Formats: sequence, structure tokens, C-alpha cells
Amino acid sequence: MPTNKSEKFLIIAPAWVGDMIMAQPLYQLLKQQYPDCTIDLIAPKSTIALADRMPEIARKIMLPIGHGKLDLKQRWALGKTLRAEHYQQAFVLPNTLKSAIIPFRAKAKIRTGWLGEHRYFLINDIRKLDKTALPMLVQRYAALAFNKHEPLPETLANPKLSIDSTNQQQCIERLQLNIQQRPILALCPGGAYGPSKRWPVNHFAKIAQHYLQQNWQVWIFGSPNEQDAASTIMQAKNEQCVNLCGATSLLDAIDLLSLADMVVTNDSGLMHVAAAVDTALVAIYGSTSPNYTPPLADRSKILRLGLECSPCFKRECPLTGEAHMRCLIDIQPEQVISAINELHE
Repeated sequence: MPTNKSEKFLIIAPAWVGDMIMAQPLYQLLKQQYPDCTIDLIAPKSTIALADRMPEIARKIMLPIGHGKLDLKQRWALGKTLRAEHYQQAFVLPNTLKSAIIPFRAKAKIRTGWLGEHRYFLINDIRKLDKTALPMLVQRYAALAFNKHEPLPETLANPKLSIDSTNQQQCIERLQLNIQQRPILALCPGGAYGPSKRWPVNHFAKIAQHYLQQNWQVWIFGSPNEQDAASTIMQAKNEQCVNLCGATSLLDAIDLLSLADMVVTNDSGLMHVAAAVDTALVAIYGSTSPNYTPPLADRSKILRLGLECSPCFKRECPLTGEAHMRCLIDIQPEQVISAINELHE
């Protein structure tokens, strides 16, 4: 590892919102070890906005390449332009071979990452993962801040996204939200990874009904892709909820989720956003595992049935008949209400 406290680092960031947030403890550890260091970050359009809310990041660089595309020419060219930055070390967080091209071309002196897609030539500080020793994704990212075989601290700081109070107030006014008097329940029914991560919409609707009857407000968060789910909940509840799906940017969602008293969410990017703004949350897991990507928050409850078939990590449930999606369908709204009550005592 570098010894100069003012070293310059380059991060090749993940493409998923949740993964990007779980990478923040790595940035925090680098700042702890090298207080005067500069951290630049390369990220795709889908996650780069998060860097605005991470005080550790000095400069963000947009990766001008669509998700899943190689586009070797653009990667090669971007890497060459970054040679002038003289990065002492680059951290390649995705496990793909293509993600290691830019720091190699930029001639970062040390290029650190997990073995991934046999990247021996591109990464010169390559790590072989022991999944038993580092079961959580946040641990795997954080471990890269240390030398090989050097243990992690016993505890890692939780990710913490900053709030922009000016943007928050503008969102409140633009969306005509009422943050006074009644508590706010935020529902996050989406999950970009696939349907095997999405709790049934009718279950979300029952949660909405219960808390509307308790004189709570219910705000529904998500991208335009969650508009159908939000419309189903709205129709079932006589349009009493506030539908924010497609009406907010990622940064808007950060600022508004920080106002909620409680969040009910699938294992999704917004789950990690809610955790990183320290909002109490109930997280529902189906095909994925909280042992790998839990909400990194002090005030959270995880609901998971732990069926024999899960976690399968499939985008869609591979089972048919009565077994189809049981890992989520059989988590009842009453269980979620009980978890909310425990957190809200």
C-alpha cells in the first residue's frame, strides 16, 4: 500500500446503486489511513450521482459506456486521458475483465481487485477471495483498503449519504408534500434485478391500508419501471397514497427518504439508500441473502423465510406450481406490521 499521505486513488465503481453504497466504507477507510489523499471515481450513469453525496469523493468521472457493453476503444481512450493524473493506486470493484482496462491504460502504479474474470495481466495487486472469511459484499470492498492477509477491523462504519436540505425543500414544494403532523411510511415495491426480489404488490397494498387507517401518510418510491406497481397500490387505496415513482431522481429519493419515519422495501437500491440516510426500515428478502447484502443500518428488521430453495440469486423464480415465488408470497403483511411496530416503539 502507498505510504505518502497525499496519494491519489482511482475507484472503478459498481454499476448497481446498492453496490455503490456498500462500497463507501472502502472510501472511508482510505481517508482514515491517508487523510490527505484524493479519491477520484469512475462510475456509469446509473450510479455516478451517488458520488455527490459521498464526501470522500473528490472528482467523479462518467463512464460513457452502456451497461454490459465492452466498447474497448472508449475504455482505452479514457484510460489514456487519465495518465496525467498519476494515480498511485486504483481499486477495481466490479469483477469483470473490462472494468480493469481503464486503470491499466491510465498506468495506475498499483491496480487492486479480486481475481474475477482471470484479470492477471490487468491487475497487479490481485486478491483471491475467501468467501467464508468475507461473506458480505461490503467486507469484500473494504478489504481492498488493506494489504493482502491483513484483517479487517472488527466493525465497519455504515455508509452515510449526505442530505441536501435545499434540494429537499425544493422537492417538497414541487411535489406538494406534507411533512407536518402525520408520520410518513415509505414503500419501495421495486427491484431492478428481477421479479424474484419483489414482494407481491397486493401485500404492499395491505401495508398501505393498515397505516392509512392509523393516520399515516404513505409515499411510494421507485423508478418509472415501478409505475404499474404504484398504480395498483394507488387504485386499491382510493388514490390516498402519494405516488413518487418516476417523479424523483436518485438524489431526490435520498433527500425524501431521509424524511420518512419508516420504510418497507425489497432488497433493492432504495433499501440501501434508506439505510444510508439512517431511516428505520423493514427489508424483505426472497431470492437473495441478507448474509451477503444486508441493509447496513442500526435500525432495521429483516424478513426472510429461508426456504430450502433460497437464496437462489435468480432474476426469476425457477420453480413452478405451488412452489413458485413462495419465498416472498408467504411473508405475510402481518409480519411486516409486527416488525414495523417493534422498530417504531
